[in-house]
Amino acid sequence: MLDPIRIRNDFPIFRRMIDGKEIIYLDNAATTQKPYQVVEAIKDYYENFNSNVHRGIYRLSEESTDMYERARKNISEFIGSRDPRSLVFVRNTTEALNLVASSLGKSLASGDEILLTEMEHHSNIVPWQFLKDKGVKVQFARINENGTLSIEDFKSKINQKTKIVSVTHVSNVLGTINDVKELGKIAHENGSLYVVDGAQSVPHMPIDVTDIDCDFFAFSGHKMLGPMGIGGLYGKIDLLENMPPYMGGGDMISSVTKEGATWNSVPHKFEAGTPNVADAVGLSAAVDYLRKIGMDEIRKHEMDLILYALQEEHYIEGLRSFGPKSIHIRAGVYSFNIGDIPAFNLEKEMEQSGVKISRDAIHPHDVASLINGEGISIRSGHHCAMPLMDKLNVQATARASFYLYNTREEVDKFFIGLNDAIMRFRQ
Repeated sequence: MLDPIRIRNDFPIFRRMIDGKEIIYLDNAATTQKPYQVVEAIKDYYENFNSNVHRGIYRLSEESTDMYERARKNISEFIGSRDPRSLVFVRNTTEALNLVASSLGKSLASGDEILLTEMEHHSNIVPWQFLKDKGVKVQFARINENGTLSIEDFKSKINQKTKIVSVTHVSNVLGTINDVKELGKIAHENGSLYVVDGAQSVPHMPIDVTDIDCDFFAFSGHKMLGPMGIGGLYGKIDLLENMPPYMGGGDMISSVTKEGATWNSVPHKFEAGTPNVADAVGLSAAVDYLRKIGMDEIRKHEMDLILYALQEEHYIEGLRSFGPKSIHIRAGVYSFNIGDIPAFNLEKEMEQSGVKISRDAIHPHDVASLINGEGISIRSGHHCAMPLMDKLNVQATARASFYLYNTREEVDKFFIGLNDAIMRFRQ
């Protein structure tokens, strides 16, 4: 069974005190802390192996290249890919989704459609919106009142014009876990390409892209104990081979003349310029760390924490949380508001119509600021999901998000700190 207290000993940041208080870090959906094993792997690379990859025939370059490609293989296996060539290193999920949208977008025409959901992160909205200049339409499948995706609406929105379906595996606001395997079957039966945003799933549960049968799968290293500035895009080999490159430059070419160029083999065709070797090595170390603990154990631990939070929330007056109540379809993301804070446009309409707005409400930014005084780190804002905020009729939410080093005791302290913050605010 996962032991978060022991795990915390591997994370140097938790030795730090802020204003005499221990750090209670509950912003893991944004980024996670890094264990010694990851920090040391990066340090070891720079101290002993630092060199450019693929281009040198000297010892350091060969060793660096070997470490880089072994990292690719290790990370590829971690997400269930059977071929390391299917993994393209990118900076993060955002770059991965931009790569797919840009490259696939070149083959789309006016009238073609892309189907998303209302719970998408901006990273899985804006890149597709860039294609509107070509006459491509972006459609959104609705979500239900409980924060789950409406399968009926999803099926009604997909049609012969739908060339690409792109969905989040786990909502970074609601914590909703979508049935990406079933959605993929619907997409493929329709003849659509299928893209999955795995930023919030890869760190928290077992992932097998082969079983999901997605065409593309994007994720970020910094959300799974790895360094910032490294992430991955899984793509089926035949699709990657037929896609045009995203960027041009060194290492992504086979040959260049004054008249043109030919491309390198995948995945290098999509990795223009000097790659982020050290952080690929660091991410591989993070994968080793997660694998040793066990992704099933991490998932069970987070289910316990979110269940505990949902049970404890009733003690906070005026608290409204968002997302499914069933822990079997919910990740360790806990978004909430104190009081009723309508969206900006709705607030204006309510005031004009004479409807009274609750003045007991506390803005999420104030909640986060007040609770910070207790050493508790949570996120507040629209969480890069403004269409979802509009759907929920709120300006923003506060959000606590859990990981393998969080404890029930920290959840208790979070709610105690939240209650104290509310009392101070209303005095």
